[in-house]
Amino acid sequence: MKSLFSVVIGLFSLLAVATGYGQKAFIKVIDQKSHEPVPFAHVCFEGLKSGSPKYSLTSLDGTVANEILEISKIAVSYMGYSTYIDTISPGQNVNVQLQPLVLNMDEVVVTGQYRPERADKSIYKVEVINSRQIEQKAANNMADLLKDQSNMSVSQDGVLGTSLRMMGMSGANVKFLQDGVPLIGRMNGNFDLNQINLNNTDHVEVIEGPMSVIYGSNALAGVINIITKENRSSLLNTTANAYTESVGVFNFDGSVSFNKKKHGFALDGGRNFFGGFEAPGDASRDLTFKPRRQYFFDGYYIFSTERLKIKFSGDYFNELLLDKGPLLGPYYETAFDNHFTTVRYSARADASITLPKNQFISLLGSLSMYDRIRETYFKDLTTLTEYPVQQSWAQDTTLIRSIVARGTFAKSNPDNKFNYQTGFDINDETGTGKKIDGNTQEIGDYAAFISVTYNPLKIISLQPGVRFIYNTKYDAPVVYALSAKWTILNGLNLRFSYSRGFRTPDIKELYLVFVDVNHNVKGNADLLAEKSNNFNLNLNFAKEAQKVAWSFDLSGFYNFIENKIELAQTGTTLEYRYENVSRYKTAGVNGSCSYSLYPSFKMQLGFSETGVTGSPAEGVGYETFKWSPEITFSPSYRFIKQDLTFSLYYKYSGSAPQLIYDEKKLLWQWVDPYNMMDFTASKGFWNNRIRLSAGVKNIFNTIIVPTTGSQGGTHSGGNGRNIAWGRTAFLKLSFQFNKYK
Repeated sequence: MKSLFSVVIGLFSLLAVATGYGQKAFIKVIDQKSHEPVPFAHVCFEGLKSGSPKYSLTSLDGTVANEILEISKIAVSYMGYSTYIDTISPGQNVNVQLQPLVLNMDEVVVTGQYRPERADKSIYKVEVINSRQIEQKAANNMADLLKDQSNMSVSQDGVLGTSLRMMGMSGANVKFLQDGVPLIGRMNGNFDLNQINLNNTDHVEVIEGPMSVIYGSNALAGVINIITKENRSSLLNTTANAYTESVGVFNFDGSVSFNKKKHGFALDGGRNFFGGFEAPGDASRDLTFKPRRQYFFDGYYIFSTERLKIKFSGDYFNELLLDKGPLLGPYYETAFDNHFTTVRYSARADASITLPKNQFISLLGSLSMYDRIRETYFKDLTTLTEYPVQQSWAQDTTLIRSIVARGTFAKSNPDNKFNYQTGFDINDETGTGKKIDGNTQEIGDYAAFISVTYNPLKIISLQPGVRFIYNTKYDAPVVYALSAKWTILNGLNLRFSYSRGFRTPDIKELYLVFVDVNHNVKGNADLLAEKSNNFNLNLNFAKEAQKVAWSFDLSGFYNFIENKIELAQTGTTLEYRYENVSRYKTAGVNGSCSYSLYPSFKMQLGFSETGVTGSPAEGVGYETFKWSPEITFSPSYRFIKQDLTFSLYYKYSGSAPQLIYDEKKLLWQWVDPYNMMDFTASKGFWNNRIRLSAGVKNIFNTIIVPTTGSQGGTHSGGNGRNIAWGRTAFLKLSFQFNKYK
């Protein structure tokens, strides 16, 4: 009897085991706030022993099968949510609640940090423009993206390109980085923002205020760091984008990337075309906005383990800009046309190593080349034939080469009172060409820096820092800074920063001569380096309650710059040279508030008031500050079931002062107020593999804004600021395909 009972128990046990093995385990992914399933979320399983990754995708009901054979690390990610990371066992059922990034406070940032850090935890105020915002704006380049940002203004020159002003300072005081590497190729002190494409951009991190200790020269007004895309979640990813705009814009780009165990590869490229635009009432050949054609390619290889990541990457950019000259008498059948070709390419390698005890090493090295080629042609408009002009003034090439090496060692443990970062920064720039004085010039900048974070209390952080610089052209001072953060209440933070800044003139400001029909700009080898004192204060409050979230941000700044470099008119002719303004000040206040009703509605409202003033010499008093207001407003609404989003972007720019330095005198020119507004709508199809965007840009048809007061500028005859080409309609079609198994 006992043996029969044992047999029955054994059979039931075997049946139970078989039934257990027959049942599948699942991971269920839901939205933490709405409790709705999250379809098509990326799920990565990585075995703790084997290290082999396995990729999958949640279904329409937010589930994915748990088919692992060993204890594994699981990472669940989806655009607009914080990434979920945990461990999971074979046969385990898990409910994953993804936290939505309603206020972007949980975005992970790297600019200026010891290690990747959440934006709300950073000692600096870091604004993140994420991939969803880039998509909603249908932005093609950095000019499109920044034109409606508060405390920034964008203007255009037909040949020199689009320029930026930030916190009352020119783009020469803004450090532009791509994955931490400085961009090269400034014209007139600014980058042409039309040349910074966003096809491969994951997000953009903006720090307003001085960052001279960490990033050195050109970082007085702030840092803009472009973080490129990396495929971290799928075996294979392919994308294609087509964009057209009624003004004559036709763009196309595509990419492919794949992962195989610890290796990742990517390649992308595209072509942009703009046919040019002439302001109404002007029938000349010399278009206000010049035609341009761009080609661009880039790619990477990544080897990564849990503690090591090595990345090799490269990119290539080629732009042809056509500057048509005026008709020549007596028959007005011929003209001189200038072709400006810009070629920029770079190669870089970087590595990040995670050591025990929360220690981190980061290394990077890059070689960047920038060519600016001018070719002048004599064109016969009756036969449409053209011939290259052989005179020396008509053909030239300027080459800039930049070598960068940077390394940091950091210890960052949030539980410790003391953390630190130390590193070196090497920048060597060489310019060659007949437009450069002596045909070849070189500037080297070599620095070591250290910063320490001290947390006397959990709610208070102090971060002093110092940078030691050796510059081959200038005696560089010791640059120092102090940043502080006080978490007054949960979600309420007060930040303060002070920095002593230093900026040396670049090769173009010192030695370049740029002369054409519209420009006559000369470098000045006697320029002094800029020195500055910069102060920033920021109060931020953010709160979430169920599906409602709102935030408020208020900032003030004051900058005092000695030997500010400005273009000065040198005589009665339209000839300009870089000169030092003895003392220059900017000050301002800006605020913003946002409100979100998750997951459909979001609204942001911003305002700023920026003032500037200057003094041409020691002992000469300042004029009163000249003030300029700005207002921004950007609501958006998303219909969830239809995956349809409507967005509006509005910006009012009040009357803005421009300082003109004319033969040791300071003059003021005022740009009249103007309004800008864009409207976009986007719709997803086929499980969001296809997205269609359409809308209207520059609804108020703002083109050239008149200026009053003293006239001048690098563009001859300029009596207004070029803002944008006219009102246009656009259409964008995007396709994306991912393979996870």
